[in-house]
Amino acid sequence: MAFKTRSQYVADDLRQRILHGEFPGGTQLRQDSLAADYDVSRIPVREALLTLESEGLVEFYPHRGAFTTELSVAKIRELFDLRVLLESHLLEQAIPNMTASSLEHAAAILAEYDAALDSGSRIDNWSEYNYAFHETLYAPAELPETINLVAQLNTKCDRYIRMQLLYTQAIEKAESEHHALLTLSREGQSRAACELLKRHILEACEGIVAVLERRSVTQDDD
Repeated sequence: MAFKTRSQYVADDLRQRILHGEFPGGTQLRQDSLAADYDVSRIPVREALLTLESEGLVEFYPHRGAFTTELSVAKIRELFDLRVLLESHLLEQAIPNMTASSLEHAAAILAEYDAALDSGSRIDNWSEYNYAFHETLYAPAELPETINLVAQLNTKCDRYIRMQLLYTQAIEKAESEHHALLTLSREGQSRAACELLKRHILEACEGIVAVLERRSVTQDDD
């Protein structure tokens, strides 16, 4: 069994408490109280909270401290529906313009992404790799305003993408679909690639919604 630092132990336990509904969305997480709960100093507690912030479960507000994130199912579905519309359009326009160089760039990012996922390291970079891979596929569309809109959506979806990768056991599925997207793009199969992209985004959305609904049931049972 791998040795855990105090901050890792606090992060792992607090993550489960949040996901199981002990701390509903919008709950303030006071560092002094948590330090007393875990019989540690405030330093590992703060490190743990920063870890959970990178995963999208905690938000820091200036002069107020850390709070559990408010996660709305309606908001998630709206954001991911918008992603489907814009990203499918970008991919459709991009595929005819892809070059060997752009495809090699996408493959290189995907290799780094795979390594980060498989090692379980650099968790805070997972969603960044995810967006970098998608953005590289879309770049040949030469639609900068649409890509800017997608970048804004990605920022809003970031915490949810992290949740999907971390908490839905979807890492292998996500990796497989990314490789399939790259293959279809390389082969010029625009329609099949766009259909796969649509499923990829919507199934990620439903995986996140399932996590939130389980949390809601847990909270209702308490």
